[in-house]
Amino acid sequence: MADIARSYNRAFDQMRPVTLTRAVMKNATGSCLAEFGDTRVLCTATIEEGVPAWRKGQRAGWVTAEYAMLPASTGRRTPREQRGRKGRSMEIERLIGRSLRTVVDLHKLGEVTVTCDCDVIQADGGTRTASVTGAWVALHDALAAWVAEGKLKKLPLTGQVAGVSMGLVDGQLLLDLDYPEDSHAQVDMNLVGTADGRIVEVQGTGEKVAFDRAQMDALLDMGQAGIERLVRLQQETTGFGA
Repeated sequence: MADIARSYNRAFDQMRPVTLTRAVMKNATGSCLAEFGDTRVLCTATIEEGVPAWRKGQRAGWVTAEYAMLPASTGRRTPREQRGRKGRSMEIERLIGRSLRTVVDLHKLGEVTVTCDCDVIQADGGTRTASVTGAWVALHDALAAWVAEGKLKKLPLTGQVAGVSMGLVDGQLLLDLDYPEDSHAQVDMNLVGTADGRIVEVQGTGEKVAFDRAQMDALLDMGQAGIERLVRLQQETTGFGA
């Protein structure tokens, strides 16, 4: 099998350069610019008193997310989505919200709502997984700010969560696909996992071919190695768990 020339001259099991930059928005309680190669996602976290109506009286908070791609984030202008016509974005923001809630003790959070907004300012593959990874940093910093202000007794985070993409491209299993790879992948997969090696969600599709169990296991092993790197970067960025 011929080697595939990849961006940044990386090996099949290497990720693009990843940067997590904190405190990039003045008015956000927590914020992070997540950069996976040329993919850049601005993640912010806002905490507001109160919870959705269906959540009232449960003495627990809520963590939710919104996701959008800015019009100039892609080569061809992406039209702004109208409320109620979200499609793909709604599916992604539900993924982000589910992922973050797995590492938050909602009862210790109290009756507040944390909204994590993930806005793609430049897309080159892996925007949903970059969003999960960056949103955790923004969430951490927002909650830490409330602890510092005495609004929370202790940080209600129970762990970390991050996401990465994998795929089968021209017969080669690859980690962290950029857009040229993702756009003609034979198998496309996304993994969201925790710092202790547990899996939150797997999204895998045979785009052009079916894949077998051995390939799936190899992709998951590759993805979990990527998650390990990302959670270490989150720890280095925030000091969580130190």
